[in-house]
Amino acid sequence: MLRVRSQLMFQLSSTSFILQITSHNKNNLKIMNTELLGVISIFIISIVLAIPLGKYIAKVYLGDKTFLDPIFNPIEKLIFKISGINSTEEMNWKQHLKTLLSINMVWFFLCFFILLFQGSLFLNPDNNPSMSPDLAFNTAISFIVNCNLQHYSGESGVSYLSQIFLMFLQFVSAGVGMAAAAMVFTAMKERTTDKLGNFYNYFIKSCTRILLPLSAIVATALVFSGSPMTFEGKDAITTLQGDHVEVSRGPAAAFIAIKHIGTNGGGFFGANSAHPLENPTYFTNAVELWAQLIIPFAMIFALGFYLKKRKFSYVIFGVMTLGFLLLVVPTVMSEINGNPAIERMGIAQATGAMEGKEVRFGPAISGFWSIATTVISTGSVNSMHDSSMPVSGAMELLAMMVNAFYGGCGVGILNFYIFIILAVFISGLMVGRTPEFLGKKIEAREVKIAAFIAILHPLLILSGTALASYFAAHDTAMGYWFNGNATGWLNNPGHHGFSEMLYEYTSSAANNGSGFEGLGDNNPFWNITTGIVLLLSRFIPIIGPLAIAGLLANKKYIPESAGTLKTDTSIFGVMVFAVIAIIAALSFFPALALGPLAEYFTLK
Repeated sequence: MLRVRSQLMFQLSSTSFILQITSHNKNNLKIMNTELLGVISIFIISIVLAIPLGKYIAKVYLGDKTFLDPIFNPIEKLIFKISGINSTEEMNWKQHLKTLLSINMVWFFLCFFILLFQGSLFLNPDNNPSMSPDLAFNTAISFIVNCNLQHYSGESGVSYLSQIFLMFLQFVSAGVGMAAAAMVFTAMKERTTDKLGNFYNYFIKSCTRILLPLSAIVATALVFSGSPMTFEGKDAITTLQGDHVEVSRGPAAAFIAIKHIGTNGGGFFGANSAHPLENPTYFTNAVELWAQLIIPFAMIFALGFYLKKRKFSYVIFGVMTLGFLLLVVPTVMSEINGNPAIERMGIAQATGAMEGKEVRFGPAISGFWSIATTVISTGSVNSMHDSSMPVSGAMELLAMMVNAFYGGCGVGILNFYIFIILAVFISGLMVGRTPEFLGKKIEAREVKIAAFIAILHPLLILSGTALASYFAAHDTAMGYWFNGNATGWLNNPGHHGFSEMLYEYTSSAANNGSGFEGLGDNNPFWNITTGIVLLLSRFIPIIGPLAIAGLLANKKYIPESAGTLKTDTSIFGVMVFAVIAIIAALSFFPALALGPLAEYFTLK
């Protein structure tokens, strides 16, 4: 009888244990489904809201009446009156370019000297030191080019004065990209002209009527959710453990808002949007994701409204979305499924791969963010990319290597414009006709410029990575350039160490700013080499599309005929996608095979 009772109790205990495991697995499955629902909802909401915003942006650049005119007309008139700028004077593409480069040079020197002497200037309650010349050089360039490749930590690396000026650069760098895109829109719209609007007009309107209102909305949401907005220094608190610590704060909410709206990505705090004061809740996480998606999406729809060719914009958006989904789906699945090496140790990963992730967000939306931020070139992070699964790391790298799906404010559409020109040229050759785009002949000069821009991106990434890899492989004594031998800047040997170096130059060339932060990058070698890559990869890819658009705008308009290549069809969309895949993606396959793909197979 006792034996029967013992067996019965064992069976009941086993059944209870199995039911607990089943219930636990169901709960985990429910959590995963909820996370995926959150990801999908944010993506769909961003698309839905981007369409009316795109219509509004088109009206702003066309000079049509908008509901914000009573607010911003007086402000803009005052700005132009004080500066002595005639905003109605038409410019050709060379004048646009000259103006763009000139004001960026002024901003660079201003920022460089503020960072170089910030320790002695005002608004420095935490007494943060001045930057070294090489770090100030890198930081100034990084914020001017809309990259925000931060080789410092915000809490200890910059004063509030520097943070405010860097926030100013986040506005104007985004405005510059959008103004350049507006010029290209105008060139595509006009039949035959060299008058392509006024750069200052496009630039100021981008900042006041688009970036500023959206940033105010996001900043308000962040302030009410717990992000600090103050000029006071560190706050002393006592933790639940009884420890006395000082917590950094500052005018963070405003900085965080424009870093996403302007697709800049630089964090007010060192941990960026993984920091609890920079991104306190799942709600703020959703707001910040929406903020970085909204303008790149809207600029595509704005093109359709501006040209009155909405079907054309839908084709572009479809190609970009296909590329985005091909990157984001493997990433999210890889993070949800966890690390196979940990699984072989017998450790359960019910919530997915959580290394480097924030528990309040989870792996699904962290994976989605990692692709959104690399595709769009924001570069902000809510998890540590260095801890991503190898497949995720490969997708993050590929997103920046392609650098043509959505992209940053304004420049995303410029990058895609290059591939449109190449696709039109190749399509024309295939059918034996002179290539035409929107009624203008694509000739040798335009194709040469487009080909050069397309080749420049892999050249900068792979040459920089090759140089750094050579020094690391030979453990070179670096002298002034690095304190010690080259292997000292790697915290991870082998495949992942190579991936860290590849990621740094890829992030720089894509003007992204995120990083595999195991790399020791705050030294003259990385500050100067990435600074040079940042400059070349920002302004040459802007010069190219502006030159092509200006040259085409000045050509004779050819009316559409039965033999004209239709650019608003799915067939043309497939052609553009194929050109992107062949020219952009395949250029980097050997490098990816040496880094994240090799790491992936070592885990199997």
